[in-house]
Amino acid sequence: MRVLLIEDDDRVALPLMEGLRRFGFTVEHAGTGADGLAAPEAAMVLLDLGLPDMDGLDVCRAIRSRSSVPIIMITARDDEVDRVLGLELGADDYVSKPFGVRELVARIRAVTRRARPAGADTPGTEPDPSADPAPARTPDVQRIGPLTIDRRTRQVRLHQAPIALAPKEFDLLVCLAEDPGAVCSRRQILDTAWEPNFFGPTKTLDVHIAALRRKLGDSSWIENIRGIGFRLVPPAHADTTSAAAPARGGTPR
Repeated sequence: MRVLLIEDDDRVALPLMEGLRRFGFTVEHAGTGADGLAAPEAAMVLLDLGLPDMDGLDVCRAIRSRSSVPIIMITARDDEVDRVLGLELGADDYVSKPFGVRELVARIRAVTRRARPAGADTPGTEPDPSADPAPARTPDVQRIGPLTIDRRTRQVRLHQAPIALAPKEFDLLVCLAEDPGAVCSRRQILDTAWEPNFFGPTKTLDVHIAALRRKLGDSSWIENIRGIGFRLVPPAHADTTSAAAPARGGTPR
């Protein structure tokens, strides 16, 4: 996902950009409101309210007048009125300084899920789950081709058949499924599915990846991007009834 960060303070912007890139985001930085308004449209805008050339609320108003791009306000202001006004002007969420990168990433993902159209199918046509690897969602359920992930119940089905996953296997699958087709770095996966700054053996990740591939019945569900990480992509034949049945073997803990 391409993110536009409008933030004048490099002491905030530079570590934030580095942290977001660790989570797989592409970040463009604008140091003023004018530069932010002149930048190409991104998939998400992170907007500081305390800009040197104009008020961030005015930037929010200008962006919203021409685009429906999701906007998350970044603010050090204690006044609740500013936060409420920003939301009324069209911002989708806000974070208060100081904040952690993981909190911001969680908010970006939540806003992205809310902003995704509920139904993009042409009226009168049946959706083809194999036509696009992008997920079909309700608030808790995601479908990627024949794979269904229910986050609320922590249940997974492939071709309607349940797959029993260990807790870490489920967390790993959810991490990869956040943006199907996008590459998740090994560090990002460990920080998300295990814990921030995980310092255990990275072989743990490979063991769980192997187990998850086995249970999905086809190793091509999870592609290894050498030297970077992994990505979740439905196999070309995943929509056919002849696809291999998911395995239900042993589970690493």
